[in-house]
Amino acid sequence: MKASKDYLDEANAIVPRISVNQGIAKHEAGNSLFLDVRDSSDIAQSGTIKGAVRIARGMIEFAADPNTPFHETRLQPETDVVVVCGAGGMAALTGKTLVEMGYKNVSNVGGFNEWKEGGGPTEK
Repeated sequence: MKASKDYLDEANAIVPRISVNQGIAKHEAGNSLFLDVRDSSDIAQSGTIKGAVRIARGMIEFAADPNTPFHETRLQPETDVVVVCGAGGMAALTGKTLVEMGYKNVSNVGGFNEWKEGGGPTEK
């Protein structure tokens, strides 16, 4: 039987974790899509990364698949995708899913509070 730690270990082995400073550099370069996978109520309370696409973790398979009516057209397999969540776990799991779906450039910047405290640009 697998435990949540097993899933996280697998995800972290596949999806590189980048620092807030690396994430800010990607944000400033303007070539990456930032993806916040927290629930909308969490985002409403804390805000998110400036310009981030907001897709709840439970919808990512549908939003990332161009063959569903829920496809988010900004998500493309060649896009550099930087995933954020509350603490980094959901971002890692989401990143693993995206990689398994054929996305080639996915990284995990961790939790939003870390981003905010590190001086990353935010919005409500």
